[in-house]
Amino acid sequence: MDYSKFFDIIEETIEGDAHLDELAQEDQDPFKILISTILSARTKDNNTREATIKLFSNYHTPKEIANAKVEDLEKLVYKAGFYKVKASRIKEVSKIIDQKYKGKVPDDFKSLESLPGVGAKTANCVLVYAFKKPAIPVDVHVNRISNRLGWAKTTKPEETEEELKKKLPQNQWIRVNRLFVRFGQEICLPINPKCEICPLGNLCPKDFSIEEMIKIKRSKKT
Repeated sequence: MDYSKFFDIIEETIEGDAHLDELAQEDQDPFKILISTILSARTKDNNTREATIKLFSNYHTPKEIANAKVEDLEKLVYKAGFYKVKASRIKEVSKIIDQKYKGKVPDDFKSLESLPGVGAKTANCVLVYAFKKPAIPVDVHVNRISNRLGWAKTTKPEETEEELKKKLPQNQWIRVNRLFVRFGQEICLPINPKCEICPLGNLCPKDFSIEEMIKIKRSKKT
């Protein structure tokens, strides 16, 4: 299968950029991308964007954030939601970056994932957006679209990542998150996807089986 064809079609169709893609295009600052990815957990791009701008308008380096009062950080990242947890987390991560890595964000998966609160998705986001290294960050959009396309039959992000790595050529990995996030926000929506205008209409099997299975499991629990 020519996976690049799918990505080419999506790239020609979607408008705008996801937040991390914007940061990568602006200055590709690994530290800002790392912190912004942590802030993005369970919140919308616009809220992440606002919190990131406020934070980095006041602090610029790992040392500055590490030495900041957590109460001050909370006020700045409030818009990102779960602000108390996230403020403490970015302060802790900044301290490690400053002291252990001499102010430089590591560019390998193992070191990134060892940071507090940094899971596979965040680590892979940093590799892709900050260092342009081949990786596949799997968020809700990537997981959903991969299953609908029939590229995976998985419910867990780590399983989806493994399936995609097996199928996709490595030179396409870096495109997955960037394109699927915007595609999932604009067309392949979680509820009422816009299949009638989808440019992949003739290529997509419209496999909703995993989503239906999850719905059934949830209904049985209630």
